[in-house]
Amino acid sequence: MAQLTDFLPTTKKELDLRGWDYVDVIIFSGDAYVDHPSFGAAVIGRVLEREGLRVAIVPQPDWHGDYRDFKKLGKPRLFFGISPGCMDSMVNKYTAARRLRSEDAYSPDGRHDCRPEYPTIVYTKILKELYPDVPVVLGGIEASMRRLSHYDYWQDKLLPSILTLSGADMITYGMGEQVNKDLCARLLAGEKLSDITDLPQTVFLRKKGDVPGGIKEDDIVLHSHEVCLKNKKAQAENVRHIEEECNRMHGQRLLQEVEGKVVVVNPMYPPMATEELDAVYELPFTRLPHPKYKGKRIPAYDMIHNSVNIHRGCFGGCSFCTISAHQGKFIASRSKESILREVKKVVSMPDFKGYISDLGAPSANMYMMGGKNKEICEKCKRPSCVHPKICRNLNTDHGPLLDIYRAVDKLPEVKKSFIGSGVRYDLLLHQSGDEKIDKAAREYTRELIKHHVSGRLKVAPEHTSDRVLYLMRKPSFKLFQEFKRIFDRINKEENMRQQIIPYFISSHPGCKEEDMAELACITKQLDFQLEQVQDFTPTPMTIATETWYTGYDPYTLEPVFSAKSPKDKQAQRQYFFWYQQEMRRSIEQSLRRIGRADLIAKLYGKNAKPQHPRPQNDSFRPRKKRR
Repeated sequence: MAQLTDFLPTTKKELDLRGWDYVDVIIFSGDAYVDHPSFGAAVIGRVLEREGLRVAIVPQPDWHGDYRDFKKLGKPRLFFGISPGCMDSMVNKYTAARRLRSEDAYSPDGRHDCRPEYPTIVYTKILKELYPDVPVVLGGIEASMRRLSHYDYWQDKLLPSILTLSGADMITYGMGEQVNKDLCARLLAGEKLSDITDLPQTVFLRKKGDVPGGIKEDDIVLHSHEVCLKNKKAQAENVRHIEEECNRMHGQRLLQEVEGKVVVVNPMYPPMATEELDAVYELPFTRLPHPKYKGKRIPAYDMIHNSVNIHRGCFGGCSFCTISAHQGKFIASRSKESILREVKKVVSMPDFKGYISDLGAPSANMYMMGGKNKEICEKCKRPSCVHPKICRNLNTDHGPLLDIYRAVDKLPEVKKSFIGSGVRYDLLLHQSGDEKIDKAAREYTRELIKHHVSGRLKVAPEHTSDRVLYLMRKPSFKLFQEFKRIFDRINKEENMRQQIIPYFISSHPGCKEEDMAELACITKQLDFQLEQVQDFTPTPMTIATETWYTGYDPYTLEPVFSAKSPKDKQAQRQYFFWYQQEMRRSIEQSLRRIGRADLIAKLYGKNAKPQHPRPQNDSFRPRKKRR
């Protein structure tokens, strides 16, 4: 049974139990403290602990009153770290309709009052007020995706870098193990944080004319924030450069002027090697919530505590997703041995019932995939390796992943291992020309459907219109239909009655009401009554968000329509629920208004009776936001 001292300390009492009279780094976290490799604050804390540093975590400090939670551990020797949470705080709190979500998945008992909105800004301002001489370093997805000018949906305005809004000293963006380890090493060696200007994956502010090394030939100078406020096309142009540099093996430095200063963004580190990634997951995580939460439920922990992450990165490049901007497109995979060691740790937990909830990652089936010729990858600027078609240089071999699944299922304690992460069926259906690789894809497909589905396999076609899917950077809906035929055939052959559950998005940039009407007809023909749906939520720094805000495709600068008003968004969303009796009248009126009365018969027939309604899934949470 885990002891209090098995966790990183969170209080003065816990420091005393360790005999500590100082702390090197204090992390203020917007999430509850769960000592698990899926929670960013715990990972960074454990990485720095391995380097011999004394690290403490203050989870969900009270930001009201006398700020006692911000004072209780005093000053750290090196810096305060801000880890606002595994999700952007506003995405975590509000739906696309700007309504409060049913619960905060990363707080005890799902409470909404455990963190402020924009904790990165709130926590930093408090710490700067209390300890103006101590550096504050930002991390996590909230700062990562707000490191340059970005559209904020909840304030409905273009905001500057979160450094200017918060007053922090530095951002360590993306996955933070390497950058925070190196930052601490240089601080311990006697460097001042303000003098550290060449560290990859960091963002800092300098006065105009005081950019380290001056403006170099290979720097990318973005339009200033002030120009972007006046010219939306300039913001669209910026976002293309930002995305391209996130997805390059060797990126360029980005510079953006704001309020008479310059935001300097250093390029990302190369992807972690397998040995480096293994070392992170070998750290002594208890895999448990801190004992202070005894008797309380942390919803996100319930979902992932029996899951195992097998790789990082995603080369899908979906325009509405934050993963590539945060983790990058290059896949960093763990070794089979490391994955099995973690699985054995999971099965030894007292509450383990025999089921691994997910052997996954940002995408379920990209394990060990990457460029066959690395030199080509090093020069590539494409944001996606699979759009508009799968790159000829991409190795799509599912063999190593099959090996992982079978090795896990051989363990006597494992009754079944499920795949809860999203499966890329375009990779499964891809004909590589290599019979061994194509055979492995067919074997993987059958293995997945036969052994790793908990009755319902969730996949994400996202839409049925190829025009909208192109803007989403998703494959043609014809591929989903082909995959469904394979799914149904294998179920029949194996005498199983499993379901395939598709995800869809309404109001994505480029999507019009007629597209949604046709989606309703097509999914009806496939005998779906949709459950896993969401209205497009503009989240900071994605291509889709900036397209939605600016009205331009960042890569072509061609105008793109987006439904923005609540009325227009609801007009699209209603087609998901065509089968609900209360929706029929409104849908029929809408179809007549847009000149598509011909679709009424396809949806309802001449004498069809409305079907019984199912509840709408308004609590659906956006997927795959990693720390």
